[in-house]
Amino acid sequence: MKPHFAMMAKYNRWANARLYEAAARLPDEAYRRDVGVFFRSLHGTLNHLLVADRIWMHRLDGRGTAPDRLNAILFERLEALRQAREAEDARIRSFVENVSDADLDGVRHFKTTKGVPQQGVLRELLAHLFNHQTHHRGQAHTALSLLTGAEPPPLDLLLMLREPA
Repeated sequence: MKPHFAMMAKYNRWANARLYEAAARLPDEAYRRDVGVFFRSLHGTLNHLLVADRIWMHRLDGRGTAPDRLNAILFERLEALRQAREAEDARIRSFVENVSDADLDGVRHFKTTKGVPQQGVLRELLAHLFNHQTHHRGQAHTALSLLTGAEPPPLDLLLMLREPA
């Protein structure tokens, strides 16, 4: 199970980097334009991805702070958001690399953003973290399509796996 999560952490970093490269080519007005995705704009969607990862990683490793709103805008400028994204992706990879197989079957207790106590098995929570990323990256990918009228860079897992090491 751990090798699977290591692959997903690597993929997470790779796919996020591709999205940010494409976002950086947009004029600021387009990057912030409401295109009808759940968090309205590419800017809102990329911020949400970081917000959610910070919330989940705080629940999993107890470090840092966790935003209390899912639509929080953590960074107004794309470059600052990109740097924070890269740091969070490194944090996720490090967490996965340092978790043991036994830890993956352990139960984690946490609270929702509304303060409701919850619990979950670590492997299931990690699967959710990576699945959530994929879900909203799809929305960001759609936003890029709408904003550019062209196909954004593909984010297929197999594409990453086929790249030279």
